[in-house]
Amino acid sequence: MNQTSTPIQSAQRTIRLELEAIEALLQRINGDFTRACELILQCKGRVVVVGMGKSGHVGRKIAATLASTGTAAFFVHPGEASHGDMGMITRDDVVLALSNSGSTSEIVTLLPLIKRLGITLISMTGNPASPLAQAAAVNLDAGVSQEACPLNLAPTSSTTVSLVLGDALAIALLEARGFTAEDFAFSHPGGALGRRLLLKVENVMHQGAELPLVRRGTPLREALLEMTRKGLGMTLVAEADGRLAGVFTDGDLRRALDRGVDVRDAGIDALMTIPGKTIRADALAAEALKLMEDHKISALVVVDDNHMPVGALNMHDLLRAGVM
Repeated sequence: MNQTSTPIQSAQRTIRLELEAIEALLQRINGDFTRACELILQCKGRVVVVGMGKSGHVGRKIAATLASTGTAAFFVHPGEASHGDMGMITRDDVVLALSNSGSTSEIVTLLPLIKRLGITLISMTGNPASPLAQAAAVNLDAGVSQEACPLNLAPTSSTTVSLVLGDALAIALLEARGFTAEDFAFSHPGGALGRRLLLKVENVMHQGAELPLVRRGTPLREALLEMTRKGLGMTLVAEADGRLAGVFTDGDLRRALDRGVDVRDAGIDALMTIPGKTIRADALAAEALKLMEDHKISALVVVDDNHMPVGALNMHDLLRAGVM
């Protein structure tokens, strides 16, 4: 650190330089990036990521991100690949090789064998004229004009750019595959994340005798008693045939009182929300949370294929289940 520079100034300089490197990367997301995505999407095997040193650390993270977002991938250390681990790579795989210089000896040593086996090679380098970039079917340019390190030696901006480029690749592939939240859940079954993603509405909803429900034509005072008994801050309103007609919530009550409605004489039909937001029992609880957040509501009605109410849930149910 420069003797005249404070720790805060040093940190701010580092962040600015890395931001500038990422901004420059935006201009290089072009046809080569599209081609790399196409090669991976056409791959019948897995993406094998290789890299040495700091590039290897970044490569491990890229492989993990790919694997968790729908693209089968794993990391192989290039030094170990030369001593037996090359047997882990098949002709159906795609190799994604990371090297800032593009001339890392451990990776360059593997190039003749990769070519002989006919394995598709994608490189991510800071030097498009390097041996690695020239040997690849497509090169992703991860070059930077300057490292954030004041000596311009320690991999800093270059590793950040490689990491961002890897994330961009993973997300582009995720979207191209139509990877869903439920797909993601099965890759993350453990801990709070898995619980949030795998839990379904049917696992947390209130149903049967716990379900607040009144019929059309019910006086408001009776609907309020039903809301109080069931404690969900809402009641469902059903048609004569049992299908959902609407929903009445605490918010609807406040709005009615603001308008001067006499709760002793009013009927539920004129005050309920029609039709109310609904969700299916087999939907993920995380989807219910997003629906509530998007529409700024605190409760949802659960309906079946015939629009018959089968359950209800609110934010407190999702909080207790660890979804929030």
